[in-house]
Amino acid sequence: MTTEADEAEIEASRAPLIDHLIELRARLIKSLIAFAVMFFVCFFFSQHIYNVLVHPYVQVVGAEKARLIATHFLEQVFTNIKLSVFGAAFLSFPIVATQIYAFVAPGLYRNERRAFLPYLIATPIFFVLGALVVFFVAMPILIKFSVSLQQIGQPGEATIELLPKVDEYLSLIMTLIFAFGIAFQMPVILTLLAQIGLIDSKFLAERRRYAIVLVFVAAAVLTPPDVISQLSLAVPMLLLYEASVISVRTMEKRRRRAEAAVAE
Repeated sequence: MTTEADEAEIEASRAPLIDHLIELRARLIKSLIAFAVMFFVCFFFSQHIYNVLVHPYVQVVGAEKARLIATHFLEQVFTNIKLSVFGAAFLSFPIVATQIYAFVAPGLYRNERRAFLPYLIATPIFFVLGALVVFFVAMPILIKFSVSLQQIGQPGEATIELLPKVDEYLSLIMTLIFAFGIAFQMPVILTLLAQIGLIDSKFLAERRRYAIVLVFVAAAVLTPPDVISQLSLAVPMLLLYEASVISVRTMEKRRRRAEAAVAE
């Protein structure tokens, strides 16, 4: 419920359209500068980022057997650029999100700003959780399965040895990290929708069967076309959906208690 103070604050923050466009341009420039700075920092440390992302492969096969190949002369250069873009997007996100919030916040009531801020904080946390699942669960399982398909040549048989390309391996793990990071936003999105009254826990519980279908469709779209990657994303998403139902129910109980306290 808004108060006169809230209305006055919103009125004071109103500005002509040109002023909003000027502020938007300034926020975009700051975001782009943050991304550019992080890009050059990541390019300088691209070899270290590469070693971190290759760690799941090294952990599974052992440092002495871990070999990746480059098939053209500039592949490492393009790989370093790709790694720098990946790292810059990840590291500059808090700054970009802060700029978005600073642009939107003057148009929100005080209670709306307080409600919105926790979701802004939760977004990168859930993205990191998704990345950790890729790093410690999905990639090791996928690598172990791929390594198990190797074949040591017997008389009359060909040898099948896994020699992943640098670019293909890094594209795979970065794709999975972004896919899992986006998918792990489900609790944030569903709780936010419940906060503004578009859905409730009953709605989520009754449509669980449809959610299961949508989860598997999303896993098939967001991950490479292999069953292991898809299941590695689908199972956590189903668990996150159940966690979202619990989170929304908890929020609804708190809201009812608050309303009851005000009524008394």
